[in-house]
Amino acid sequence: MVGSAVEAPMQGTIVSVDVRPGDAVSPGQQLVVIESMKMEHVISADEGGEITEIAIEAGQTVNPGDILIRFTPHSRGGSRTHTPFSTPRTEGDRVDLADVVERHVMTLDERRPEAVERRRRTGQRTARENVDDLVDAGSFVEYGPLVIAAQRRRRAVEDLIARTPADGLVAGIGTVNGHRTIVMSYDYTVLAGTQGLQNHRKKDRLFELAEELRLPVVFFTEGGGGRPGDTDGTGVSGLDCMAFALFGALSGLVPLVGVNSGYCFAGNAAILGCCDVVIATANSNIGMGGPAMIEGGGLGVYEPDEIGPLSVQAANGVIDIAVADEAEAVAAAKKYLSYFQGPTTQWDCADQTLLRGLIPENRLRAYDVRQVIDGLADSDSVLELRPTFGAGMVTALVRIEGRPLGLIANNPTHIGGAIDADGADKAARFMQLCDAYDLPILFLCDTPGIMVGPEVEKTALVRHVSRMFVTGASLTVPFFTVVLRKGYGLGAQAMAGGSFKAPVFTVAWPTGEFGGMGLEGAVKLGFRRELEAIEDDAERDKVFEDMVARMYEHGKALNTSTYFEIDDVIDPAVSRRWILAALDSAPPPPARSGKKRPNIDTW
Repeated sequence: MVGSAVEAPMQGTIVSVDVRPGDAVSPGQQLVVIESMKMEHVISADEGGEITEIAIEAGQTVNPGDILIRFTPHSRGGSRTHTPFSTPRTEGDRVDLADVVERHVMTLDERRPEAVERRRRTGQRTARENVDDLVDAGSFVEYGPLVIAAQRRRRAVEDLIARTPADGLVAGIGTVNGHRTIVMSYDYTVLAGTQGLQNHRKKDRLFELAEELRLPVVFFTEGGGGRPGDTDGTGVSGLDCMAFALFGALSGLVPLVGVNSGYCFAGNAAILGCCDVVIATANSNIGMGGPAMIEGGGLGVYEPDEIGPLSVQAANGVIDIAVADEAEAVAAAKKYLSYFQGPTTQWDCADQTLLRGLIPENRLRAYDVRQVIDGLADSDSVLELRPTFGAGMVTALVRIEGRPLGLIANNPTHIGGAIDADGADKAARFMQLCDAYDLPILFLCDTPGIMVGPEVEKTALVRHVSRMFVTGASLTVPFFTVVLRKGYGLGAQAMAGGSFKAPVFTVAWPTGEFGGMGLEGAVKLGFRRELEAIEDDAERDKVFEDMVARMYEHGKALNTSTYFEIDDVIDPAVSRRWILAALDSAPPPPARSGKKRPNIDTW
């Protein structure tokens, strides 16, 4: 046969035949439409010609290779077989794409001026403003932006689209300091930031991704807790939601950062409390129950501002980092995450010879240990956690020549640096945090020992202080101890993982002094009979002071080092050299597919 044929490329049913015998066709012109497996396929001409025969009709079933159309090409060159598919072309904007773009635009702040104005009146930013400030520009990919509240049974869909964008939870993946991070932010302008059916499902989705992809999570938690107004679910209580179990399971696996501004109650507070670090602004009120729950329980009527203000939650240890506003909170979150993102190449530090004069020569004179920390660490690298809780202990993230590590120091301005229950809890929990994420730990020891007395025993001191021993003994990261001044008794051992031989090194500055207990107490206890036998008060005091002086000479750092109870007495100016040598000597942490520790204690 002379001419060309168009064959069926697949099995299917003819939907339409769009040409007739005698028609002239041009390249790309639609000839036939075939439906196969519920999809329509357009067959078009790949060259111009004249239709000579139509071999099929609408509704007819065809098989691959069946002749559909015969035609004569404009340029004669023998017979050819044609089975081209056409590519649809559109003129102008597509309606379906325009609808998608419009729905996304409706979620943005510029389309919600009333909501933005409410935030301005409280001096706060919107959820999206906080997310944009946190993530690197252009890096955020949002999950579920078109989700709406599960209230279709009581409200029109158009109203839900306009007033409940993202169901009040902006969530997705972006980069923070160049590292992939899951970021989630409740939006208080949407149903008071409450936890609804759909945003619970979004949390589940992102928490599962955090586990699968090993990504840290930053969560802006402001909100009123569980939402009673959703109508579209099929359950009763909603207590089978997985969000809290999934989020709790991330503890110790990936860094969890909670950021709060404003009211944070009930379920929102539970999410915040699971985080490794809690950053809160001055206007924060944080509580496990808000005003409605308190009143409903018959416990009185309170304004939300009366529940868990910053002054309470910072002093009691709930808040790790207190800041003025959301801008400072975002900056703190970025800085905190940086310690778990590896070393930095740019750094500087203070003149290390200045360390020599920071500990007073008068062994009874107090000093500011934070000046020691700032002088020892890289400039502007210190991030202290829980500074107003457990005041006798300082816990901070720092860098030495750009390398991140944790630091725990006694504070001699608070009960002489003695370790009490709160200080022990603070230090033990910080040890878990560092160990879980492979941060080495530097202890700066200056303690007369564990606090004693009837009153402190009422705080369950025996149990709380012992946390430092069991946690220290479980550390797998390298740790080091520098004794600044006092290294006495069990308290000093607690500042060295349980023993002066447990750290990679234990060294002292020249001001170091050691003993099984405080010198004055040791003299009073060990020489009680001898002192009581001296009748003259002045003589007794002189003998006592002489005994203390002799014990100090015996326990001073230089003498202690001769018994090899410590590794060396060093010039304070070379402290960083010791730390770096130890860091360089320690093997890198082994690769792991799961957790090192079951979790990080929330307390």
